Amino acid sequence: MSGDVVNLRQARKQKLRRAKEEAADQNRISFGRTKAEKTLTRSLNDMASKKLDQGRREPAPDRTEDE
Repeated sequence: MSGDVVNLRQARKQKLRRAKEEAADQNRISFGRTKAEKTLTRSLNDMASKKLDQGRREPAPDRTEDE
């Protein structure tokens, strides 16, 4: 029944470092894009929005004035 001795202070610090590194990796993925990539994404989103709006039908006019 001899287990490894673990220093809890060091284990806690190591766990905190791993969590910070994982958060940093996520931020690199999310925010680490070049200006060209951001511009391309923005232009593609604008084009998709315009295409969606082009297919939209206008609402029918009310006929309460003619009747």
